[in-house]
Amino acid sequence: MSQALQNLLDLLDLEQIEENIFRGRSRPAIVPRVFGGQVAAQALVAAGRTVPEDRLAHSLHAYFLRMGDPGAPIVYTVDRMNDGRSFTTRRVVAVQHGQPIFALSASFQKYEEGFDHQIPIPAAPDPATLPTSQERLRGYDHIAPDVIERFLETREAIDLRYVDEPPYGRFGEPREPHSQVWFRTNGKLADDPLLHVVLATYVSDMTLLDSVLLAHGRGGWAVHDVVGASLDHAMWFHRPFRADEWLLYDQESPSAYGGRGLGQARIYTQDGRLAISVIQEGVVRAPRQH
Repeated sequence: MSQALQNLLDLLDLEQIEENIFRGRSRPAIVPRVFGGQVAAQALVAAGRTVPEDRLAHSLHAYFLRMGDPGAPIVYTVDRMNDGRSFTTRRVVAVQHGQPIFALSASFQKYEEGFDHQIPIPAAPDPATLPTSQERLRGYDHIAPDVIERFLETREAIDLRYVDEPPYGRFGEPREPHSQVWFRTNGKLADDPLLHVVLATYVSDMTLLDSVLLAHGRGGWAVHDVVGASLDHAMWFHRPFRADEWLLYDQESPSAYGGRGLGQARIYTQDGRLAISVIQEGVVRAPRQH
Protein backbone atom coordinates (compact mmCIF):
# COMPACT_ATOMS: atom_id res chain seq x y z
CA MET A 1 0.00 0.00 0.00
CA SER A 2 1.28 3.49 -0.87
CA GLN A 3 1.89 5.95 1.95
CA ALA A 4 -0.59 8.33 0.32
CA LEU A 5 -3.32 5.70 0.48
CA GLN A 6 -2.47 4.89 4.10
CA ASN A 7 -2.72 8.61 4.91
CA LEU A 8 -6.16 8.72 3.29
CA LEU A 9 -7.34 5.68 5.24
CA ASP A 10 -6.09 7.31 8.44
CA LEU A 11 -8.04 10.45 7.51
CA LEU A 12 -11.23 8.42 7.12
CA ASP A 13 -10.69 6.45 10.37
CA LEU A 14 -12.80 8.50 12.78
CA GLU A 15 -12.28 8.81 16.52
CA GLN A 16 -15.29 7.77 18.59
CA ILE A 17 -15.73 10.29 21.41
CA GLU A 18 -19.13 9.15 22.72
CA GLU A 19 -21.90 6.77 21.72
CA ASN A 20 -23.12 7.92 18.27
CA ILE A 21 -20.58 10.78 18.21
CA PHE A 22 -17.38 10.73 16.17
CA ARG A 23 -14.63 13.20 15.37
CA GLY A 24 -12.68 13.57 12.14
CA ARG A 25 -9.93 15.82 10.88
CA SER A 26 -9.24 17.33 7.47
CA ARG A 27 -6.33 18.00 5.21
CA PRO A 28 -5.70 20.94 2.86
CA ALA A 29 -7.58 20.87 -0.44
CA ILE A 30 -7.01 22.69 -3.73
CA VAL A 31 -9.44 25.37 -2.56
CA PRO A 32 -9.47 26.72 1.03
CA ARG A 33 -12.32 24.54 2.26
CA VAL A 34 -12.89 20.90 3.20
CA PHE A 35 -13.18 18.64 0.14
CA GLY A 36 -16.81 17.53 -0.17
CA GLY A 37 -15.90 13.92 -0.90
CA GLN A 38 -13.99 13.78 2.38
CA VAL A 39 -16.86 14.94 4.57
CA ALA A 40 -19.31 12.65 2.74
CA ALA A 41 -16.99 9.66 3.18
CA GLN A 42 -16.38 10.43 6.85
CA ALA A 43 -20.11 10.81 7.49
CA LEU A 44 -20.71 7.41 5.88
CA VAL A 45 -18.02 5.91 8.12
CA ALA A 46 -19.80 7.34 11.16
CA ALA A 47 -23.14 5.89 10.02
CA GLY A 48 -21.63 2.52 9.16
CA ARG A 49 -20.05 2.10 12.58
CA THR A 50 -23.51 2.07 14.19
CA VAL A 51 -24.91 -0.60 11.85
CA PRO A 52 -24.70 -4.44 12.14
CA GLU A 53 -21.96 -5.95 9.94
CA ASP A 54 -24.46 -8.02 7.93
CA ARG A 55 -26.10 -4.84 6.55
CA LEU A 56 -24.44 -3.19 3.58
CA ALA A 57 -24.78 0.42 2.47
CA HIS A 58 -27.18 0.67 -0.47
CA SER A 59 -27.87 4.42 -0.69
CA LEU A 60 -26.98 7.84 0.63
CA HIS A 61 -28.50 11.29 0.21
CA ALA A 62 -26.57 14.34 1.37
CA TYR A 63 -26.62 18.14 1.50
CA PHE A 64 -23.60 20.39 1.72
CA LEU A 65 -24.76 23.22 4.01
CA ARG A 66 -21.68 25.36 4.66
CA MET A 67 -18.04 25.44 3.62
CA GLY A 68 -15.94 23.31 5.94
CA ASP A 69 -12.89 24.71 7.71
CA PRO A 70 -9.89 22.44 6.96
CA GLY A 71 -8.11 23.74 10.06
CA ALA A 72 -10.75 22.58 12.54
CA PRO A 73 -11.98 19.10 13.56
CA ILE A 74 -15.39 17.92 12.36
CA VAL A 75 -17.83 16.32 14.81
CA TYR A 76 -20.28 13.76 13.38
CA THR A 77 -23.45 12.95 15.32
CA VAL A 78 -25.44 9.88 14.30
CA ASP A 79 -29.21 9.55 14.70
CA ARG A 80 -30.31 5.89 14.67
CA MET A 81 -33.53 6.54 12.78
CA ASN A 82 -34.63 2.97 12.09
CA ASP A 83 -33.54 -0.63 12.63
CA GLY A 84 -35.91 -2.85 10.67
CA ARG A 85 -35.83 -6.51 9.76
CA SER A 86 -34.23 -5.82 6.36
CA PHE A 87 -33.20 -2.16 6.35
CA THR A 88 -31.34 0.14 8.72
CA THR A 89 -31.41 3.94 8.35
CA ARG A 90 -29.07 6.50 9.85
CA ARG A 91 -28.91 10.30 9.72
CA VAL A 92 -25.58 12.04 10.26
CA VAL A 93 -24.91 15.73 10.84
CA ALA A 94 -21.37 17.13 10.57
CA VAL A 95 -20.69 20.13 12.82
CA GLN A 96 -17.90 22.70 12.96
CA HIS A 97 -17.71 25.82 15.13
CA GLY A 98 -21.17 25.01 16.51
CA GLN A 99 -22.88 24.96 13.11
CA PRO A 100 -23.92 22.10 10.79
CA ILE A 101 -21.86 22.01 7.60
CA PHE A 102 -23.19 18.75 6.10
CA ALA A 103 -26.14 16.37 6.54
CA LEU A 104 -26.38 12.79 5.29
CA SER A 105 -29.02 10.09 5.35
CA ALA A 106 -27.81 6.57 4.60
CA SER A 107 -29.66 3.28 4.28
CA PHE A 108 -28.22 -0.20 4.81
CA GLN A 109 -29.75 -3.53 3.80
CA LYS A 110 -29.37 -7.14 4.81
CA TYR A 111 -28.49 -9.16 1.68
CA GLU A 112 -31.37 -10.88 -0.08
CA GLU A 113 -32.05 -12.50 -3.44
CA GLY A 114 -34.10 -10.57 -5.98
CA PHE A 115 -34.63 -9.56 -9.61
CA ASP A 116 -31.45 -8.71 -11.48
CA HIS A 117 -30.98 -6.59 -14.61
CA GLN A 118 -28.86 -3.63 -15.69
CA ILE A 119 -28.01 -1.49 -18.68
CA PRO A 120 -24.70 -2.48 -20.31
CA ILE A 121 -21.39 -0.75 -19.70
CA PRO A 122 -20.65 1.94 -22.32
CA ALA A 123 -17.65 1.70 -24.61
CA ALA A 124 -14.40 2.93 -23.05
CA PRO A 125 -10.70 2.22 -23.67
CA ASP A 126 -8.63 0.02 -21.38
CA PRO A 127 -7.42 2.18 -18.45
CA ALA A 128 -3.88 0.84 -18.89
CA THR A 129 -3.71 2.65 -22.25
CA LEU A 130 -4.57 6.06 -20.77
CA PRO A 131 -2.17 8.65 -19.31
CA THR A 132 -2.02 9.00 -15.54
CA SER A 133 -3.09 12.26 -13.88
CA GLN A 134 0.57 13.11 -13.41
CA GLU A 135 1.43 12.51 -17.06
CA ARG A 136 -1.55 14.49 -18.28
CA LEU A 137 -1.24 17.46 -15.93
CA ARG A 138 2.48 17.95 -16.42
CA GLY A 139 1.87 18.32 -20.13
CA TYR A 140 -0.21 21.49 -19.68
CA ASP A 141 1.79 24.72 -20.02
CA HIS A 142 -1.25 26.89 -19.26
CA ILE A 143 -1.57 25.63 -15.66
CA ALA A 144 0.79 27.07 -13.05
CA PRO A 145 3.30 24.48 -11.74
CA ASP A 146 2.33 25.10 -8.11
CA VAL A 147 -1.34 24.45 -8.95
CA ILE A 148 -0.38 21.19 -10.65
CA GLU A 149 1.67 20.05 -7.67
CA ARG A 150 -1.12 20.86 -5.19
CA PHE A 151 -3.61 19.01 -7.35
CA LEU A 152 -1.43 15.93 -7.69
CA GLU A 153 -0.76 15.91 -3.95
CA THR A 154 -4.50 15.78 -3.18
CA ARG A 155 -4.93 12.79 -5.52
CA GLU A 156 -1.85 10.73 -4.68
CA ALA A 157 -3.97 8.01 -3.10
CA ILE A 158 -6.15 7.59 -6.21
CA ASP A 159 -5.13 6.53 -9.71
CA LEU A 160 -7.61 8.54 -11.80
CA ARG A 161 -7.38 8.54 -15.61
CA TYR A 162 -9.51 10.61 -17.99
CA VAL A 163 -10.63 8.92 -21.19
CA ASP A 164 -10.62 12.29 -23.04
CA GLU A 165 -9.14 15.68 -22.27
CA PRO A 166 -10.47 17.02 -18.95
CA PRO A 167 -12.18 20.45 -18.91
CA TYR A 168 -8.99 22.22 -17.80
CA GLY A 169 -6.96 20.53 -20.52
CA ARG A 170 -8.88 21.84 -23.52
CA PHE A 171 -11.37 24.63 -22.94
CA GLY A 172 -12.82 27.65 -24.70
CA GLU A 173 -15.24 25.77 -26.96
CA PRO A 174 -18.29 23.83 -25.76
CA ARG A 175 -18.10 20.05 -26.00
CA GLU A 176 -20.57 17.24 -25.48
CA PRO A 177 -21.55 17.23 -21.78
CA HIS A 178 -20.16 13.75 -21.22
CA SER A 179 -17.01 12.67 -19.38
CA GLN A 180 -15.45 9.32 -18.52
CA VAL A 181 -12.73 8.47 -16.02
CA TRP A 182 -11.31 5.22 -14.75
CA PHE A 183 -10.24 5.15 -11.10
CA ARG A 184 -8.93 2.86 -8.38
CA THR A 185 -6.96 3.29 -5.16
CA ASN A 186 -3.16 3.31 -5.37
CA GLY A 187 -2.84 0.09 -3.39
CA LYS A 188 -4.83 -2.86 -2.14
CA LEU A 189 -7.53 -2.48 0.49
CA ALA A 190 -8.87 -4.79 3.18
CA ASP A 191 -11.97 -6.82 2.34
CA ASP A 192 -14.36 -4.72 4.49
CA PRO A 193 -17.29 -3.82 2.11
CA LEU A 194 -17.94 -0.53 3.92
CA LEU A 195 -14.37 0.59 3.24
CA HIS A 196 -14.80 0.15 -0.52
CA VAL A 197 -18.12 2.04 -0.48
CA VAL A 198 -16.51 4.84 1.54
CA LEU A 199 -13.57 5.15 -0.90
CA ALA A 200 -15.94 5.26 -3.89
CA THR A 201 -17.93 7.98 -2.11
CA TYR A 202 -14.73 9.98 -1.60
CA VAL A 203 -13.78 9.77 -5.29
CA SER A 204 -17.32 10.39 -6.57
CA ASP A 205 -17.08 14.11 -5.72
CA MET A 206 -13.86 14.68 -7.71
CA THR A 207 -15.11 14.85 -11.29
CA LEU A 208 -18.91 14.63 -11.43
CA LEU A 209 -19.51 18.25 -12.43
CA ASP A 210 -16.88 18.07 -15.22
CA SER A 211 -19.61 17.41 -17.77
CA VAL A 212 -21.29 20.70 -16.81
CA LEU A 213 -18.03 22.54 -17.54
CA LEU A 214 -17.58 20.75 -20.86
CA ALA A 215 -21.00 21.90 -22.09
CA HIS A 216 -19.93 25.54 -21.69
CA GLY A 217 -16.26 25.35 -22.66
CA ARG A 218 -15.11 26.13 -19.12
CA GLY A 219 -11.87 24.88 -17.59
CA GLY A 220 -12.81 25.05 -13.92
CA TRP A 221 -10.51 25.08 -10.91
CA ALA A 222 -7.20 25.13 -12.80
CA VAL A 223 -7.86 28.22 -14.90
CA HIS A 224 -10.14 30.08 -12.46
CA ASP A 225 -12.98 30.61 -14.95
CA VAL A 226 -15.66 29.03 -12.75
CA VAL A 227 -16.83 29.43 -9.16
CA GLY A 228 -18.34 26.19 -7.92
CA ALA A 229 -19.33 24.09 -4.93
CA SER A 230 -21.32 20.93 -4.32
CA LEU A 231 -24.91 21.42 -3.14
CA ASP A 232 -26.28 17.91 -2.79
CA HIS A 233 -25.14 14.38 -3.59
CA ALA A 234 -26.90 11.03 -3.88
CA MET A 235 -25.54 7.53 -4.49
CA TRP A 236 -27.09 4.08 -4.87
CA PHE A 237 -24.83 1.05 -4.41
CA HIS A 238 -26.27 -1.73 -6.58
CA ARG A 239 -23.70 -4.54 -6.66
CA PRO A 240 -20.51 -5.53 -4.83
CA PHE A 241 -17.30 -3.91 -6.08
CA ARG A 242 -13.77 -3.18 -4.97
CA ALA A 243 -12.39 0.36 -4.96
CA ASP A 244 -8.87 -1.02 -5.43
CA GLU A 245 -9.84 -2.46 -8.84
CA TRP A 246 -10.60 -0.36 -11.93
CA LEU A 247 -14.01 1.34 -11.97
CA LEU A 248 -15.41 3.28 -14.94
CA TYR A 249 -17.11 6.56 -13.94
CA ASP A 250 -19.40 7.50 -16.86
CA GLN A 251 -20.73 11.04 -16.29
CA GLU A 252 -23.06 13.44 -18.08
CA SER A 253 -24.90 16.69 -17.46
CA PRO A 254 -28.55 16.89 -18.55
CA SER A 255 -29.05 20.48 -17.35
CA ALA A 256 -27.54 23.71 -16.06
CA TYR A 257 -29.69 26.69 -15.07
CA GLY A 258 -29.94 29.41 -12.44
CA GLY A 259 -26.32 29.18 -11.32
CA ARG A 260 -26.62 25.42 -10.77
CA GLY A 261 -25.43 22.46 -12.81
CA LEU A 262 -26.59 18.84 -12.58
CA GLY A 263 -24.34 15.83 -13.06
CA GLN A 264 -25.48 12.22 -13.22
CA ALA A 265 -23.33 9.14 -13.58
CA ARG A 266 -22.98 5.40 -13.44
CA ILE A 267 -19.97 3.51 -12.10
CA TYR A 268 -19.14 0.10 -13.57
CA THR A 269 -16.63 -2.59 -12.67
CA GLN A 270 -14.11 -3.41 -15.38
CA ASP A 271 -15.98 -6.63 -16.22
CA GLY A 272 -19.15 -4.63 -16.92
CA ARG A 273 -21.26 -4.85 -13.75
CA LEU A 274 -23.22 -1.71 -12.82
CA ALA A 275 -22.00 -1.00 -9.29
CA ILE A 276 -23.19 2.53 -8.43
CA SER A 277 -25.48 5.31 -9.66
CA VAL A 278 -24.67 8.91 -8.71
CA ILE A 279 -26.44 12.28 -9.00
CA GLN A 280 -25.05 15.62 -7.86
CA GLU A 281 -26.06 19.26 -8.21
CA GLY A 282 -23.60 22.05 -7.65
CA VAL A 283 -23.16 25.79 -7.89
CA VAL A 284 -21.52 26.55 -11.24
CA ARG A 285 -21.04 30.27 -11.90
CA ALA A 286 -18.77 32.50 -13.92
CA PRO A 287 -16.63 34.64 -11.60
CA ARG A 288 -18.02 38.08 -10.89
CA GLN A 289 -16.29 40.90 -12.76
CA HIS A 290 -14.95 43.64 -10.46
